[in-house]
Amino acid sequence: MAGVELRLFLRDRANIFFAFIFPLLLVLMIGAQFGVGATTGRVAVSEGGDSALGAALVTGLESEDVEVSDPGWEAALQQLARGRIDVAVRVDDAAQAAHESGEGVALTMVRGSSPNAQVVEQEVRSAIANIQAARGQGAALEGYGVPADRAAAALATAQQELSEPVLEVIDVDELSEEFEGLGQFDLGASGQLLLFVFLSTLAGAATLIQARRLGVISRMLAGPISTTQLIAGETLGRWMIGLFQGGYIMVATSLLFGVSWGNLWLSLLVLAIFALVASGAAILLGTLLENPGAAGGVGIGLGLVLAALGGAMLPLELFPDTMRSVAHLTPHAWAYDAFAEIQRRGGGLLDIWPQLGVLAGMALLLLALGAWSLRRSLSRAM
Repeated sequence: MAGVELRLFLRDRANIFFAFIFPLLLVLMIGAQFGVGATTGRVAVSEGGDSALGAALVTGLESEDVEVSDPGWEAALQQLARGRIDVAVRVDDAAQAAHESGEGVALTMVRGSSPNAQVVEQEVRSAIANIQAARGQGAALEGYGVPADRAAAALATAQQELSEPVLEVIDVDELSEEFEGLGQFDLGASGQLLLFVFLSTLAGAATLIQARRLGVISRMLAGPISTTQLIAGETLGRWMIGLFQGGYIMVATSLLFGVSWGNLWLSLLVLAIFALVASGAAILLGTLLENPGAAGGVGIGLGLVLAALGGAMLPLELFPDTMRSVAHLTPHAWAYDAFAEIQRRGGGLLDIWPQLGVLAGMALLLLALGAWSLRRSLSRAM
């Protein structure tokens, strides 16, 4: 029975996108926008031709993890209007001539309307100031009679030998400590795992309703199978779907995005118990409702609400204290805490034991209610 449920899940063409492609797209989008290690902005540097000023500006911005492109000026303005970049900079011939002569450089810069645009604009200003400072140093040496090539070599040597100041952070806020050591895509991967495991498993409620309405359950009970075996098989089938969905996300994000799941066996244990919770919810939902369409709608809505409330869409650390307490009424919040302990702090089995205990209790409760409701519906049918 479990094998049949898994094969039906894999044969559904809609799952090619929603179960295999869509979760990875969300992980990519969340990591690119908010992940630690993401670029600090997007700048288009438009030049009339190759210039030393433009090259120096691009190098300075890229050293600060700013993503730089080089479209034409009109194309840069179009990208800015569509929100694809934060700042557009134009390096014209007059600015290049002023740079080569050691005079002040005036560039055309247009800032976008994104929340990050003001920060990116400051990055551009800092890069230009550094370029002008370096040009001023060379001009000062040349003014004292040092040849240009020797001045450039001396400045390069001094730059290599210079001891940069070191900033040592003695104390940081608790929020920074929570996300310390987290990879760019790690947070998004764990959140999407919880979201899609629960959604994919709840989708099995509609399959159960169809099996009841088409008489498949009755024909199964007419064979050499007991009601207890039927309930166990239906539960195991949905558990295998959740486990497969979560395992796929873990493997795919590790290979494509370099996501670290910490201790693999502990992460799989959290996944297995969380999938068991979702299985109990799917059985209960599939016996309380009589229409597959209604079950699908309720399952998606319930899955999205619980995921949003449980930290799968917004980190629990950003929740107010009251909302964080309410969030722990959901299994997602407890699984989120377990993954956070494993991924960020290298926690062991004892560290996540409370979370596992709560998830196991939720699983037992939902499985008991689901089994009772399924047995009750079968007795009515007979």
